[in-house]
Amino acid sequence: MTSSAPTLRDLAIADDYDPNSMPVDKAREHIRSFLTPIGTVERLHIRDALGRVLASDVASTVNVPSHDNSGMDGYAVRHADLAADRDVTLEIAGASFAGKPFQGALKPGQAVRIMTGATVPPECDTVIMQERAQAADGRVTLGAGARKGQNVRLAGEDLGIGQVVFRRGQLVRAAELGMLASLGIIEVDVYRRLRVAFFSTGDELVPLGGSLGPGQIYDSNRYTLFGMLQRLGCEVLDMGVIRDTPEAVEAAFASAAQAADVVITSGGVSVGEADYVKQILDRLGDVLFWKIAMKPGRPLAFGKIGTAHFFGLPGNPVAVMVTFYQFVRDALQIIAGRTALESVPTFKARLTAPTKKAPGRTEFQRGILSRGPDGEWTVRPTGNQGSGILSSMSQANCFMVLPTEQGNAEAGALVDVQPFEGIV
Repeated sequence: MTSSAPTLRDLAIADDYDPNSMPVDKAREHIRSFLTPIGTVERLHIRDALGRVLASDVASTVNVPSHDNSGMDGYAVRHADLAADRDVTLEIAGASFAGKPFQGALKPGQAVRIMTGATVPPECDTVIMQERAQAADGRVTLGAGARKGQNVRLAGEDLGIGQVVFRRGQLVRAAELGMLASLGIIEVDVYRRLRVAFFSTGDELVPLGGSLGPGQIYDSNRYTLFGMLQRLGCEVLDMGVIRDTPEAVEAAFASAAQAADVVITSGGVSVGEADYVKQILDRLGDVLFWKIAMKPGRPLAFGKIGTAHFFGLPGNPVAVMVTFYQFVRDALQIIAGRTALESVPTFKARLTAPTKKAPGRTEFQRGILSRGPDGEWTVRPTGNQGSGILSSMSQANCFMVLPTEQGNAEAGALVDVQPFEGIV
């Protein structure tokens, strides 16, 4: 009898599982272990495949290059006609241009004027660059000591027929489009776009165009989520603001899970807010509520509603973006079929102003990264690091990643930074 795959409920009773103090790396590890990539495949023209994920390996249909060609402007010759210790003079039999190869049969003692990329005549095995040649009256004098095969690019030396060029799970970018076209490939198999449904919860939220009442705010989280999801190439379904009633929330969860591969919510997962949400999700799926040892963004819910993956993000605007960048971004790539993730670059920069931090949580403070005239990278905090200060995300161009055990950081200290550009 085979055992069934572990569920999130199994995770909840594991020895190292602490939902009230989940380290950032451990949360990433747990999430990754429960992700299921989509499997639906489409065959598209390569132009329509931009930004999509390959669903099968792509093999070369031709040799690249397709013929022996010159890497230099110069003269194609037989190496046997050259001398190791003296100059030689050869007759110029004709010329070979890119797309217009030399048509004759080369005799011993002859050379062909050749341009970069042009076909090397079959009798030739070496190209002498024009800077080492002197031509006059239909003859060319070539310098001594040329190496056999120099400046000749052999057919198939880059790619041979049948050689795998791109692997399943690779993202198709502009460079891949050009490469596919260079191989004469018109269509490729790709996974369909990842469908993501998202909504905000909270009676205090007002959609754009509405009027603010006492204690109400405009809903910004759906717009930051929309922007981040669009940058990742997802097909997005914005379900709006859902009122804080069990009936409305349950209907929204059920509808979103039916329509999408991934459901993302903002708000409703903090302590004191999640009671009825938790009951609803217990009925609809397999979801765990975590308190991540990070700032901002402590509350996080993750699991499945039916077959759809679910991420319940905090309600504070900055916390939504931080948790998306740190947990959801990579998960979406995996669910979309990516096998080689584009990891967020992290490197050291020197802090130019002190910043406060208490030990015990990983902090993702917003910073402004710049490079000085000496080439050193420096970073300064944006100021107020509160999780509701959305302007700090607009002013910043990086996260300063301060580890769990660290306290206050003084000016001059080296800190880890993650640039925003390239995250989404």
